[in-house]
Amino acid sequence: VQLQASGGGLVQAGGSLRLSCAASGRTLANYAMGWFRQAPGKEREFVAAITPSASTYYVDSVKGRFTISRDNAKNTMYLQMNSLKPEDTAVYYCAASISGNYYYTEEVVYGYWGQGTQVTVSS
Repeated sequence: VQLQASGGGLVQAGGSLRLSCAASGRTLANYAMGWFRQAPGKEREFVAAITPSASTYYVDSVKGRFTISRDNAKNTMYLQMNSLKPEDTAVYYCAASISGNYYYTEEVVYGYWGQGTQVTVSS
């Protein structure tokens, strides 16, 4: 499966962005999906995950601000980001795993990755 992330950009603190992750090659319906991010000078970190049955899980720092969702008919996953903060600035990556109906926070579980989309939040 090939993943294409999009929707990043420059936004002021408090603003919103919606990231998309479109898949091609296979249907995403049976894949666990996730979003990760990597800020300058830092390691890539887990942000949010969604199971094939649409259960969700978030890192504490984005709970209540970010919403992960999926539209299997469109073969696309989303990350709605509200109340953005400068510390959310990073390259955001989407990922997919065929490992079962569970959410995963570890990078190693994900076998498929998108190319990343830059999110910059100005103060």
